[in-house]
Amino acid sequence: MVTTPRNVARATSGRMARQKRRDTGPEMQLRRILHRKGLRYRVDLPLEGMPRRRADVTFVRDRVVVFVDGCFWHRCPVHATDPANNGKWWERKLLGNVARDRETDARLRKAGWVVLRFWEHQDMEEAAEQVARALTERRANGSR
Repeated sequence: MVTTPRNVARATSGRMARQKRRDTGPEMQLRRILHRKGLRYRVDLPLEGMPRRRADVTFVRDRVVVFVDGCFWHRCPVHATDPANNGKWWERKLLGNVARDRETDARLRKAGWVVLRFWEHQDMEEAAEQVARALTERRANGSR
């Protein structure tokens, strides 16, 4: 676990503390579209056997899990930025997030889940279509 650096400005610390962990704009948009399609899901579900890890959208019966990853926090290849202050700390923190994402994906897949990840900048209509296709495939294959 990466601890918070001690020389962070109070304003910066406050800004970071206010960052949403759930119910972000892109996540809410995806959820609204999925709901409009008649799909029902669980929100912010803890991942069994993986402390401090939660799924943004989960279709428990179908074993499909969806994550909407923020470009900054999960190191989007298009929009990732490197903070100038405390650069080494941020590098460890953000690379740790990516490593945890990959481990989470691997563990879920090994347990028989379909894992879908979308970047916050992606078209959520298209993301919802991909989710719907994954659910249709799971249901057609009797993978429930």
